[in-house]
Amino acid sequence: MDTKIFVNLPVKDLGVTMEFFGKLGFEFNPQFTNENAACMVVSQDIFVMLLVESFFQTFTKKELADATKVTEVITALSVESREAADELLALALEAGAEEAREVQDLGFMYSRSFSDPNGHIWEVFWMDEKAAAEEANKSEMNVS
Repeated sequence: MDTKIFVNLPVKDLGVTMEFFGKLGFEFNPQFTNENAACMVVSQDIFVMLLVESFFQTFTKKELADATKVTEVITALSVESREAADELLALALEAGAEEAREVQDLGFMYSRSFSDPNGHIWEVFWMDEKAAAEEANKSEMNVS
């Protein structure tokens, strides 16, 4: 059996959140979507469970973080090109997101970042894996 990942995020308004991510092109699995939760499909093995805060709270004894005030996680999604990162950021901004930080361009890696309507930070990045490995090798040689 392949391992799948389900990232669970608390949301204030499920409808607003689903509408936002729908505008970014994400789809939802109706089998795991109801008034308390929506299963956003990222890929065949990656899902984001958007859980109404009161429902999310039933899974933990800890206080929920207010993502508009503190960063509890940064969810990073890879894309196939620099242009795709720019395009997804543009869609997010058009749908009501705020840019979380300025563009990062390290040559071998390029990323954009936005905050969704609940304050969760999403990073969209492209990476040239061959160039990244070469960068890592250079760093290792400079350590000794």
